[in-house]
Amino acid sequence: MAWPDHGVYFFQECGEKRADSGVGARVVRVGTHALKAGARSTLWKRLYQHRGTCAGGGNHRGSVFRKLVGDALIKRESLRYPKWGIGQSAAPEIVAKEFPLEKRVTGVIGNMRVLWLAVTDAPGPHSRRGYIERNAIALLSNYDKPPMDAPSPGWLGRACAGEEVRRSGLWNQNHVDEEYDPKFLKEMKELAAQMGAS
Repeated sequence: MAWPDHGVYFFQECGEKRADSGVGARVVRVGTHALKAGARSTLWKRLYQHRGTCAGGGNHRGSVFRKLVGDALIKRESLRYPKWGIGQSAAPEIVAKEFPLEKRVTGVIGNMRVLWLAVTDAPGPHSRRGYIERNAIALLSNYDKPPMDAPSPGWLGRACAGEEVRRSGLWNQNHVDEEYDPKFLKEMKELAAQMGAS
């Protein structure tokens, strides 16, 4: 199957299992792209920003997902990266110093499985992709709810500085404290059926 230009992606992490809602790996990150009118980002480009390069590099300043994973590694292992996550860009010498951590982040995210749904609507803040993303995060989040498919005791996200990650069990910050619209499940089922038919 060819990569769609637009879609919603779901990351599953090794060692993170569903315990309450079924069997298999649990989803630890939901996302999409091109939520601004006229945006040109594609699903593949967004996943590439998160996963990094074959050589292990990446840019956490272009991916909140990478930044959060790096934050957790820094905190869990008491690493020293004082400029991590500061600014939209960094001087070459800072980028060079951060490369070992970027490589570690690439290893963590690169070992995750990625699933996606093709959602081919036009970029914009009211896209169907945004609706699916927002509601999937809200559904899967444990933030201020009785735990469902709680993260394992050793999950790296438990060390993240961001309480949204720690409390939700997801590598997400937005929408984790929201309620989901049950109608979105019907849309997801329709999208999955369309992919199965193609």
